[in-house]
Amino acid sequence: MKTISLTKEGNIEVKQRNKNTNKKVLIMSCGTGGGHNSCARAIQEELHKNDIEADFIEYLDVVNRKMKNTVNNMYIKSTTGEGQIFKRIYKIGEIYEKTKIKSPVYLVNSLHKKKLYKYIKDNNYDLVVVTHLFPALALTALKKEKKEIHYIQVATDYVSIPFWEETNPDYFIIPSSDLEEEFINKGFKKSVLKPFGIPVSGEYSKTHIDQDTFKELELDENSKYILILNGSMGFGKIEKIVETLLKETEEVKYIISCGTNKKIFNKINDMYKDEERIIVLPFVNNLYKYMSIADIILTKPGGLTSTEVTTMRKPMIHTMPIPGCENYNADFFEKRGMSVKCDNTERIVEAIKELSKNNEEKNELILNQEKYIDNKSCEKVAEFIIAKLNRMWK
Repeated sequence: MKTISLTKEGNIEVKQRNKNTNKKVLIMSCGTGGGHNSCARAIQEELHKNDIEADFIEYLDVVNRKMKNTVNNMYIKSTTGEGQIFKRIYKIGEIYEKTKIKSPVYLVNSLHKKKLYKYIKDNNYDLVVVTHLFPALALTALKKEKKEIHYIQVATDYVSIPFWEETNPDYFIIPSSDLEEEFINKGFKKSVLKPFGIPVSGEYSKTHIDQDTFKELELDENSKYILILNGSMGFGKIEKIVETLLKETEEVKYIISCGTNKKIFNKINDMYKDEERIIVLPFVNNLYKYMSIADIILTKPGGLTSTEVTTMRKPMIHTMPIPGCENYNADFFEKRGMSVKCDNTERIVEAIKELSKNNEEKNELILNQEKYIDNKSCEKVAEFIIAKLNRMWK
């Protein structure tokens, strides 16, 4: 087997080894949107493959379980309608970071540092990995007092979101080398930044298209399917989009994933229970299989979901974003020719028609995805975490 370690410059060095020493990693996220948790679980999955003991837990379950549902529900409500509440919050954050004053977000999370420290020490964790801002802020406050605390943070959007600049990780895994300058301008040293990409589950790097997949999903392998991803929380004018698509397109079936939004699932399911061209999904654990058989995928531009789609090398249409970081995500993918960005229902219909009849355009999207999105990102992140651990053991 191999030993993976870091040089003084922070580069990965691989040597032969006998077996991973029994060291423990804590992976923390927060349930404000499904992407952060999915990213955390993907890292955990990859570390387990490498014989590393890694536990995943939501940050608020450790520091303030009573507030967990309140915080998550506040996030969901901020994204409803056109997401204008979230947009205003995000803009306030962008303005606040220019003041260079410690933000209320930092101060609130710093209050949890003692609880977090106790949890880390009681469970003998050697390293913490975070995929969300909140635990990163708490760990930053903790590191000022406890020098033995080490953590790596992972960005899950293609932009440096407000308040990242208040964090102080050992290393910061970012989505792309194209974003290095932006993060450096926010105050991060280049040596801290590791542009490995956004880690996603290894299932998105595999090919699942075969007769057994269609049978398992109870789908017709001779039909064409367009998958509409409505986000883990559900967002957007999905009813209007579906109604228009049925009228304007033919000879294609639509699979609509409603995530954890039971209200939208029940509504769409009731509306189209007799429509053979519509298949409505609640939250499922094998969404990657539906993605694999889709001809085209429509999704709001969440950083994690967009990375999953492009890792799978699928023609992608970005639908209306939640204002804020998702606007930046959509711009990042569109400017590099990895997706088609649509700001309204009419443009979505046009894009579907264009991609359905133009294989050259679909292939160009896929070629650009291969150019800019590394489908081995999660493996590289796991290797880097192990290397960090091995350097700590010396």
